[in-house]
Amino acid sequence: MTSPSRPPDSAERSVVTPLGALTVTEQAGAITRLRWGGTATDDTPLLRAAEAQLHAYFAGACGVFDLPVRIDASPAQQAACAAMQAIPCGETRTYGQLARALGISAQAMGQLCGGNPVPVIVPCHRVLGASGLGGFSAPGGIETKVWLLRHEGAGGLLI
Repeated sequence: MTSPSRPPDSAERSVVTPLGALTVTEQAGAITRLRWGGTATDDTPLLRAAEAQLHAYFAGACGVFDLPVRIDASPAQQAACAAMQAIPCGETRTYGQLARALGISAQAMGQLCGGNPVPVIVPCHRVLGASGLGGFSAPGGIETKVWLLRHEGAGGLLI
């Protein structure tokens, strides 16, 4: 069954995780979306690879996701996602640090983090406010962000 926002030429697979189901969308050979929830069962080599890497991540392998990801969004969103992908597992950056590197405001960086179409794989949860956690748009909000950071060993960095 096609979800309302799913492109007709895409495939989706839901992966059960400690945070609930995550549904990964593949389109034209790249991961283009990850959303919270879902029960999709499409089967492609790329979706199986995404499922295996998500299972490994949640089992404690804190490596880099090695999946083709395509951000079908503005150049600013693409740049923000690339900056987030460059943050090593177990580390964090502030909105301000990334904003300075991209030549934008910290507020704009926060909005771009919130617009990340591929959370977890593109680790927007690793971006914090200057004096706090900042926001997180996943179900569970900040608690989910804290869970992910602690899972990655960044718990000591939390305020």
